[in-house]
Amino acid sequence: MGGGAGAHDPFDIFSSFFGGSPFGGGSSRGRRQRRGEDVVHPLKVSLEDLYLGTSKKLSLSRNVICSKCSGKGSKSGASMKCSGCQGTGMKVSIRHLGPSMIQQMQHPCNECKGTGETINDKDRCPQCKGDKVVQEKKVLEVIVEKGMQNGQKITFPGEADEAPDTVTGDIVFVLQQKEHPKFKRKGEDLFYEHTLSLTEALCGFQFALTHLDGRQLLIKSNPGEVVKPDSYKAINEEGMPLYQRPFMKGKLYIHFTVEFPDSLTPDQVKALEAILPSRPLSGMTDMELDECEETTLHDVNIEEEMRRKQAHAQEAYEEDEDMPGGAQRVQCAQQ
Repeated sequence: MGGGAGAHDPFDIFSSFFGGSPFGGGSSRGRRQRRGEDVVHPLKVSLEDLYLGTSKKLSLSRNVICSKCSGKGSKSGASMKCSGCQGTGMKVSIRHLGPSMIQQMQHPCNECKGTGETINDKDRCPQCKGDKVVQEKKVLEVIVEKGMQNGQKITFPGEADEAPDTVTGDIVFVLQQKEHPKFKRKGEDLFYEHTLSLTEALCGFQFALTHLDGRQLLIKSNPGEVVKPDSYKAINEEGMPLYQRPFMKGKLYIHFTVEFPDSLTPDQVKALEAILPSRPLSGMTDMELDECEETTLHDVNIEEEMRRKQAHAQEAYEEDEDMPGGAQRVQCAQQ
């Protein structure tokens, strides 16, 4: 909470219980200052910002101790104990909840704004009007380093609102990464989606990928290589830079989706059968095939189908719950 490391007074605990030093007199240290609250701001950044690093200047308003009265609030430096809260800065209100039940709530005194003291109107500081603090505008430069993560905090110590007898809190910026249309980030790695035609998947492909820093990467398959649907390829050292080790990078993974044609003409089927491996034999005779029942395959959106079935099951369950006597079933006695 402030002060040098290891600067604890061994008699602080004694004085907190008995109100003074064991050898007489007051405590060797004054009353400890309370710590002000931290001010937290979200800071939206792009994936490019986290890849390249950037700086953003932000203008903020904050309270600072009045320089004219040094935070006393009065010209003379004097103040009086608030009569509304007897100098505690807090008031207690009691709320009746019912017979023999009450709720006790504590809240800041509205007469002294929680300070515990009041200032004579004629003695008020002309600069802060007795508030002890004045508003100040300040520009902070936030440095976003390469490789920082979504949710990472950048702290400016002691830059929050000032108040008398209070250790000033910090201003904390929390990085919020915006969604990228092409790349996804997972830790130090990047993921990129790319769709191939069936011809590209079978006969080879080549395309240029624009990286986050604007570089063009040439991506191509090896001769004779067949790319299967839902497969991944990796490029080393093309992922995100590591935080505070920006010369080291993760991997760039490319996820391939293969787009198949909706249908083929008879001539296309014959041409493909001539060059592709032959179909596997069923191992059944014509008589056995004739005995099989024919079926019809229908196109289906499996996710939509499952949602519809789940909704139907939920409706059936609710109807069952609404039946008199609940979901009781008839039971047969065992003979």
